[in-house]
Amino acid sequence: MTRLRTLALASWLASQPLLVSGVAAAPSLEAPIVAPATQTQSGMNRSDLVLQGDAYIIGPGDVLDLKLFDAPELSGQLEVLNDGSVPLPLIGSVRLSGLTLQQATVWVQTLMGQQLLRPDLQLRVVRPRPIRVALVGQVERPGIYSLTVSETVQTEGGPTTSISGLPTVVDAIQKAGGITQKANLRDVVLQRRLPGGDQPVRYKQAKLNLLDLILEGNQTQNPFLFDGDTIRLSRVDETPEEAIELAAVNLSPQVINVNVIGEVETPGRLQLQANTPLVQAVLAAGGPKAWRANKGNVELVRINRNGSATLERFALDLSQGASNAKNPPLRDGDTVKVNRSGLAQASDAINAVSQPVSGLVTIWTLLRLVNDTTN
Repeated sequence: MTRLRTLALASWLASQPLLVSGVAAAPSLEAPIVAPATQTQSGMNRSDLVLQGDAYIIGPGDVLDLKLFDAPELSGQLEVLNDGSVPLPLIGSVRLSGLTLQQATVWVQTLMGQQLLRPDLQLRVVRPRPIRVALVGQVERPGIYSLTVSETVQTEGGPTTSISGLPTVVDAIQKAGGITQKANLRDVVLQRRLPGGDQPVRYKQAKLNLLDLILEGNQTQNPFLFDGDTIRLSRVDETPEEAIELAAVNLSPQVINVNVIGEVETPGRLQLQANTPLVQAVLAAGGPKAWRANKGNVELVRINRNGSATLERFALDLSQGASNAKNPPLRDGDTVKVNRSGLAQASDAINAVSQPVSGLVTIWTLLRLVNDTTN
């Protein structure tokens, strides 16, 4: 019976216009699995409008309230089960997962019409399910996250922040620890399921510019999230020019840990503000030693996510501002090594040779004193 109703639902959906971002569109059996969300029927390239106008899609875990105005004894709450079905009075198990509220209302009304003369009804969500979203790419802790209307989030090294209300893209990124220093905020992709019970499930994609949100306050670039959304942050080859400015944003880690070793006054592990430039990190370690440090040979060792390491060499220039080429912003886990100067190497070599000889001289002097005492 359930399978027959599922097949009937598919046939019914095929005859109904789909509401995609608030615009009625005829369903197409040849539609791609991933459909671009940036193109509306009017030809406008407006991903923000497309996302903000999306309708809620029913899914497992939702609690619905069915109200039959002419048959109040049949009214009550319905919980969407794991298979996407709900038990309807007089009808039995009916699949509603993947439908919008409007679609589900019309479909339930169609089914109830087989048993009642005038099934005047209302269907609404009284307790929505938790929103589970996937964050992939350049976030500190990629993975699957569950979001509710009341959350406590914290970027790496930053203060704990309480948020309330429907979760947004920024809320999800903060819960994942914030962005990495290689995140491309100009090209953030949000993938969302399209309504309908068709298989395979179809999706749409929209591009967001979070830099426009951070620098200009464009709230349309921070849409509300739906269950099943996927947020992808791509990687840039070079640290963005705005890295120093982005360090103060609550999307970024607030502190990083770096190792500064070699010819500095106080070598060791340091905790610094995010995106601290290399020169500032050396100064935080007490600065280079007067004649022992080779300021033209400072090495930056960086461990990548895949386990590989990169080595770059820089000249220490105290007058140089933050620059990817000459004074790069540091990342968490970086190691900065200030190498020895030629004079320091020569001095260390002389000491290495003279120390054993001085030891022999000391022993010979001690033997002479012993012999003089015995005689």
